[in-house]
Amino acid sequence: MNDKNATPTESSGPAPGTSGSWSSKPEVDGTAPVNVPGLGPKGTLLFLWRQLTSMQTALILLMLLAIAAVPGSLYPQRSVNPGLTDQFLEENGRWGEILDALGFFNVFSSPWFSAIYLLLFISLIGCIIPRVGVHLRQLRAKPPRTPPA
Repeated sequence: MNDKNATPTESSGPAPGTSGSWSSKPEVDGTAPVNVPGLGPKGTLLFLWRQLTSMQTALILLMLLAIAAVPGSLYPQRSVNPGLTDQFLEENGRWGEILDALGFFNVFSSPWFSAIYLLLFISLIGCIIPRVGVHLRQLRAKPPRTPPA
């Protein structure tokens, strides 16, 4: 549509002097590069620690742990009934081998379940420890004076 005879109403591009986006800020519509300072190793570790110890992460890990426990109730577990587990593997062939390689017959002692469990405990401890200090200081503080009558 870049024709020499095109009128301004026929052009499909933005009007001269506008960027063609909803924002008037050049960094929003991508015309100017945005300078973002790097965190560095210490800042990155602090960011990861704060993400891990947030209550939102603890709730997500708790939900993930509950979902990860479902195969432990659906498939026979070696620690509970090894005979039934062997029977399941014989009856299901390749599918049983895949599930066995993923640890679905030892769910509660599998590395992936243990990793979720460990991350959940670290997250909960990191959430609770700072709050305990605040509550202990409030318990030891003198109660506020009652207003005069």
